[in-house]
Amino acid sequence: MKLTVIGATGSMSGPESPASSYLIQARGRDRASGQERTFSLVCDIGPGAFGALWRHVCPRDLDALALSHCHADHMGDIISLQVYRKWGPGSSCPPLSLLGPAQTLSRVRQIEGAAEPERYECEFAFTQLRLDHAYEVGPLTVRPYRALHPVEAFGLRIEGPSEEDPSRTVALFYTGDTDLCESIIEGARGVDLLLSEVGFTSDETEPDMHMDGRRAGEVARRAGVKRMLATHIQPWTPRERVAAEIRQTWDGPLGFAAAGLQVSL
Repeated sequence: MKLTVIGATGSMSGPESPASSYLIQARGRDRASGQERTFSLVCDIGPGAFGALWRHVCPRDLDALALSHCHADHMGDIISLQVYRKWGPGSSCPPLSLLGPAQTLSRVRQIEGAAEPERYECEFAFTQLRLDHAYEVGPLTVRPYRALHPVEAFGLRIEGPSEEDPSRTVALFYTGDTDLCESIIEGARGVDLLLSEVGFTSDETEPDMHMDGRRAGEVARRAGVKRMLATHIQPWTPRERVAAEIRQTWDGPLGFAAAGLQVSL
Protein backbone atom coordinates (compact mmCIF):
# COMPACT_ATOMS: atom_id res chain seq x y z
CA MET A 1 0.00 0.00 0.00
CA LYS A 2 1.33 3.42 -0.96
CA LEU A 3 0.18 6.90 0.05
CA THR A 4 0.72 9.89 -2.26
CA VAL A 5 -0.17 13.30 -0.85
CA ILE A 6 -2.03 15.29 -3.53
CA GLY A 7 -2.92 18.23 -1.29
CA ALA A 8 -2.31 18.92 2.38
CA THR A 9 -3.05 22.56 3.14
CA GLY A 10 -5.59 23.31 5.88
CA SER A 11 -8.96 24.87 5.07
CA MET A 12 -8.00 26.11 1.57
CA SER A 13 -5.52 25.64 -1.22
CA GLY A 14 -2.23 27.39 -0.47
CA PRO A 15 0.84 28.69 -2.29
CA GLU A 16 2.62 25.32 -2.00
CA SER A 17 -0.23 22.82 -2.11
CA PRO A 18 -3.82 22.10 -3.09
CA ALA A 19 -6.29 21.51 -0.29
CA SER A 20 -6.84 18.09 1.28
CA SER A 21 -6.51 15.07 -1.02
CA TYR A 22 -4.70 11.76 -0.62
CA LEU A 23 -4.14 8.96 -3.14
CA ILE A 24 -3.86 5.44 -1.73
CA GLN A 25 -2.85 2.63 -4.05
CA ALA A 26 -2.23 -1.11 -3.76
CA ARG A 27 -1.66 -4.04 -6.06
CA GLY A 28 -4.35 -6.68 -6.21
CA ARG A 29 -6.23 -9.05 -8.48
CA ASP A 30 -9.08 -7.65 -10.53
CA ARG A 31 -12.14 -9.87 -10.06
CA ALA A 32 -13.51 -9.01 -13.49
CA SER A 33 -10.37 -9.66 -15.54
CA GLY A 34 -8.48 -11.99 -13.22
CA GLN A 35 -5.37 -9.89 -13.82
CA GLU A 36 -3.24 -8.20 -11.18
CA ARG A 37 -3.24 -4.41 -11.34
CA THR A 38 -2.90 -1.27 -9.23
CA PHE A 39 -6.08 -0.10 -7.47
CA SER A 40 -6.43 3.61 -6.73
CA LEU A 41 -8.51 5.22 -3.98
CA VAL A 42 -8.65 8.98 -3.45
CA CYS A 43 -9.57 10.30 0.00
CA ASP A 44 -11.01 13.83 -0.29
CA ILE A 45 -10.60 16.14 -3.27
CA GLY A 46 -10.27 19.73 -2.10
CA PRO A 47 -9.71 22.83 -4.26
CA GLY A 48 -6.82 22.39 -6.69
CA ALA A 49 -6.53 18.66 -6.07
CA PHE A 50 -7.94 17.32 -9.34
CA GLY A 51 -5.28 18.93 -11.51
CA ALA A 52 -2.48 17.81 -9.20
CA LEU A 53 -3.89 14.27 -9.17
CA TRP A 54 -3.12 13.92 -12.90
CA ARG A 55 0.60 14.00 -12.11
CA HIS A 56 0.28 10.69 -10.29
CA VAL A 57 -2.58 8.73 -11.86
CA CYS A 58 -4.83 8.99 -14.89
CA PRO A 59 -8.31 9.99 -13.63
CA ARG A 60 -9.77 7.24 -15.82
CA ASP A 61 -7.98 4.70 -13.67
CA LEU A 62 -9.52 5.71 -10.35
CA ASP A 63 -11.46 2.98 -8.56
CA ALA A 64 -13.13 5.01 -5.81
CA LEU A 65 -13.36 8.38 -4.10
CA ALA A 66 -14.03 8.57 -0.36
CA LEU A 67 -15.06 11.84 1.30
CA SER A 68 -14.36 12.27 5.00
CA HIS A 69 -16.96 15.06 5.13
CA CYS A 70 -18.65 17.60 2.89
CA HIS A 71 -16.93 20.89 3.69
CA ALA A 72 -15.77 22.56 0.48
CA ASP A 73 -12.07 22.42 1.35
CA HIS A 74 -12.32 18.61 1.27
CA MET A 75 -14.58 18.13 -1.75
CA GLY A 76 -14.67 21.34 -3.82
CA ASP A 77 -12.80 19.87 -6.80
CA ILE A 78 -15.31 17.05 -7.18
CA ILE A 79 -16.94 19.15 -9.91
CA SER A 80 -13.72 19.04 -11.92
CA LEU A 81 -13.86 15.25 -11.66
CA GLN A 82 -17.55 15.31 -12.59
CA VAL A 83 -16.88 17.38 -15.72
CA TYR A 84 -14.06 15.00 -16.70
CA ARG A 85 -16.34 12.00 -16.33
CA LYS A 86 -19.32 13.57 -18.09
CA TRP A 87 -17.74 15.51 -20.95
CA GLY A 88 -14.08 14.48 -21.06
CA PRO A 89 -11.98 11.33 -21.48
CA GLY A 90 -13.73 9.72 -18.52
CA SER A 91 -17.15 9.77 -20.19
CA SER A 92 -16.74 6.19 -21.41
CA CYS A 93 -15.96 4.92 -17.90
CA PRO A 94 -18.55 3.30 -15.63
CA PRO A 95 -19.77 5.39 -12.67
CA LEU A 96 -17.04 5.94 -10.10
CA SER A 97 -17.70 4.55 -6.63
CA LEU A 98 -18.20 7.56 -4.32
CA LEU A 99 -18.24 6.90 -0.57
CA GLY A 100 -19.36 9.76 1.63
CA PRO A 101 -21.71 11.17 4.27
CA ALA A 102 -25.48 11.22 3.80
CA GLN A 103 -25.50 14.74 2.32
CA THR A 104 -22.88 14.04 -0.37
CA LEU A 105 -25.25 14.10 -3.36
CA SER A 106 -26.92 17.34 -2.29
CA ARG A 107 -23.54 19.00 -1.66
CA VAL A 108 -22.31 18.04 -5.14
CA ARG A 109 -25.45 19.65 -6.56
CA GLN A 110 -24.85 22.80 -4.51
CA ILE A 111 -21.27 23.17 -5.66
CA GLU A 112 -22.21 22.67 -9.30
CA GLY A 113 -25.37 24.76 -9.02
CA ALA A 114 -27.45 21.89 -10.41
CA ALA A 115 -31.18 21.38 -9.96
CA GLU A 116 -32.43 18.75 -7.53
CA PRO A 117 -33.33 16.10 -10.13
CA GLU A 118 -29.64 15.81 -11.12
CA ARG A 119 -28.28 12.52 -9.74
CA TYR A 120 -24.99 12.16 -11.67
CA GLU A 121 -25.85 8.56 -12.50
CA CYS A 122 -23.33 8.38 -15.34
CA GLU A 123 -20.48 9.88 -13.32
CA PHE A 124 -20.80 8.55 -9.76
CA ALA A 125 -22.22 5.61 -7.83
CA PHE A 126 -23.05 7.09 -4.41
CA THR A 127 -22.67 4.96 -1.28
CA GLN A 128 -23.43 6.40 2.16
CA LEU A 129 -20.73 5.71 4.72
CA ARG A 130 -22.07 3.90 7.76
CA LEU A 131 -20.38 3.11 11.03
CA ASP A 132 -19.48 -0.54 11.61
CA HIS A 133 -19.47 -1.19 7.85
CA ALA A 134 -16.44 -2.06 5.71
CA TYR A 135 -16.04 -1.08 2.06
CA GLU A 136 -13.74 -2.88 -0.36
CA VAL A 137 -11.75 -1.18 -3.11
CA GLY A 138 -9.83 -4.06 -4.67
CA PRO A 139 -7.35 -5.21 -2.00
CA LEU A 140 -8.09 -2.14 0.16
CA THR A 141 -10.62 -2.16 2.99
CA VAL A 142 -12.09 1.15 4.20
CA ARG A 143 -13.73 1.46 7.62
CA PRO A 144 -15.28 4.76 8.79
CA TYR A 145 -15.12 6.05 12.37
CA ARG A 146 -17.12 8.97 13.73
CA ALA A 147 -15.23 12.27 13.83
CA LEU A 148 -16.00 15.30 16.02
CA HIS A 149 -16.74 18.15 13.60
CA PRO A 150 -19.64 20.58 12.96
CA VAL A 151 -20.99 18.41 10.10
CA GLU A 152 -21.26 14.65 9.71
CA ALA A 153 -17.64 13.57 9.40
CA PHE A 154 -15.56 10.42 9.50
CA GLY A 155 -12.03 9.28 10.04
CA LEU A 156 -11.09 6.53 7.61
CA ARG A 157 -9.09 3.42 8.48
CA ILE A 158 -7.65 1.85 5.35
CA GLU A 159 -6.02 -1.57 5.34
CA GLY A 160 -4.24 -3.31 2.49
CA PRO A 161 -1.19 -5.32 1.46
CA SER A 162 2.30 -4.18 2.41
CA GLU A 163 4.46 -2.83 -0.43
CA GLU A 164 7.42 -4.94 0.75
CA ASP A 165 5.52 -8.10 1.64
CA PRO A 166 2.05 -8.37 0.02
CA SER A 167 1.18 -11.27 2.31
CA ARG A 168 1.24 -8.86 5.26
CA THR A 169 -1.57 -6.38 5.96
CA VAL A 170 -0.74 -2.78 6.85
CA ALA A 171 -3.02 0.02 8.02
CA LEU A 172 -3.35 3.77 7.65
CA PHE A 173 -5.77 6.03 9.50
CA TYR A 174 -6.80 9.39 8.07
CA THR A 175 -8.51 11.55 10.68
CA GLY A 176 -10.28 13.88 8.24
CA ASP A 177 -11.28 16.99 10.20
CA THR A 178 -11.98 16.34 13.86
CA ASP A 179 -11.35 17.33 17.42
CA LEU A 180 -9.94 14.79 19.85
CA CYS A 181 -12.48 12.06 20.60
CA GLU A 182 -12.52 8.40 21.60
CA SER A 183 -13.83 7.13 18.25
CA ILE A 184 -10.87 8.65 16.39
CA ILE A 185 -8.44 7.07 18.85
CA GLU A 186 -10.16 3.73 18.33
CA GLY A 187 -9.97 4.02 14.56
CA ALA A 188 -6.25 4.79 14.70
CA ARG A 189 -5.44 1.94 17.09
CA GLY A 190 -2.12 0.34 16.17
CA VAL A 191 -1.87 1.66 12.61
CA ASP A 192 1.38 1.81 10.69
CA LEU A 193 0.69 5.44 9.71
CA LEU A 194 -1.53 8.08 11.29
CA LEU A 195 -2.38 10.88 8.83
CA SER A 196 -3.61 13.45 11.32
CA GLU A 197 -5.09 16.89 10.81
CA VAL A 198 -3.57 19.69 12.87
CA GLY A 199 -5.85 22.53 11.82
CA PHE A 200 -5.41 24.59 14.97
CA THR A 201 -2.61 25.76 17.22
CA SER A 202 -3.07 26.09 20.98
CA ASP A 203 -4.11 29.73 20.42
CA GLU A 204 -7.40 28.62 18.85
CA THR A 205 -10.17 27.56 21.20
CA GLU A 206 -13.17 26.75 18.93
CA PRO A 207 -14.55 23.49 20.35
CA ASP A 208 -15.41 20.31 18.42
CA MET A 209 -13.77 21.38 15.19
CA HIS A 210 -10.00 20.75 14.85
CA MET A 211 -7.07 19.46 16.82
CA ASP A 212 -3.99 21.41 17.79
CA GLY A 213 -0.62 19.66 17.90
CA ARG A 214 -0.95 18.60 21.51
CA ARG A 215 -4.30 16.86 20.90
CA ALA A 216 -3.12 15.26 17.66
CA GLY A 217 -0.09 13.92 19.50
CA GLU A 218 -2.38 12.53 22.17
CA VAL A 219 -4.28 10.58 19.51
CA ALA A 220 -0.99 9.10 18.26
CA ARG A 221 0.17 8.20 21.77
CA ARG A 222 -3.09 6.73 23.03
CA ALA A 223 -3.72 4.81 19.81
CA GLY A 224 -0.21 3.36 19.82
CA VAL A 225 0.51 4.25 16.19
CA LYS A 226 3.88 3.48 14.61
CA ARG A 227 4.31 6.76 12.75
CA MET A 228 2.54 10.11 12.50
CA LEU A 229 2.22 12.40 9.48
CA ALA A 230 0.79 15.84 10.32
CA THR A 231 -1.45 17.45 7.70
CA HIS A 232 -4.20 20.07 7.16
CA ILE A 233 -1.92 22.77 8.55
CA GLN A 234 -2.90 26.34 7.71
CA PRO A 235 -0.54 27.96 5.17
CA TRP A 236 0.38 30.71 7.67
CA THR A 237 1.24 28.32 10.52
CA PRO A 238 4.97 27.48 10.88
CA ARG A 239 5.72 23.76 11.00
CA GLU A 240 8.08 24.42 13.89
CA ARG A 241 5.12 25.60 15.96
CA VAL A 242 3.13 22.50 15.07
CA ALA A 243 6.04 20.17 15.81
CA ALA A 244 6.66 21.79 19.20
CA GLU A 245 3.03 21.26 20.20
CA ILE A 246 2.95 17.66 18.97
CA ARG A 247 6.10 16.88 20.94
CA GLN A 248 4.30 17.78 24.15
CA THR A 249 2.35 14.52 23.87
CA TRP A 250 4.03 12.35 21.18
CA ASP A 251 7.69 11.34 20.99
CA GLY A 252 7.46 8.84 18.14
CA PRO A 253 8.38 9.20 14.44
CA LEU A 254 6.89 12.41 13.01
CA GLY A 255 6.69 13.83 9.51
CA PHE A 256 4.70 16.48 7.64
CA ALA A 257 2.46 15.96 4.64
CA ALA A 258 3.43 17.92 1.53
CA ALA A 259 2.12 17.83 -2.02
CA GLY A 260 3.86 15.04 -3.91
CA LEU A 261 5.13 13.21 -0.83
CA GLN A 262 4.97 9.43 -1.19
CA VAL A 263 5.02 6.94 1.67
CA SER A 264 5.22 3.18 1.22
CA LEU A 265 3.66 1.09 3.95
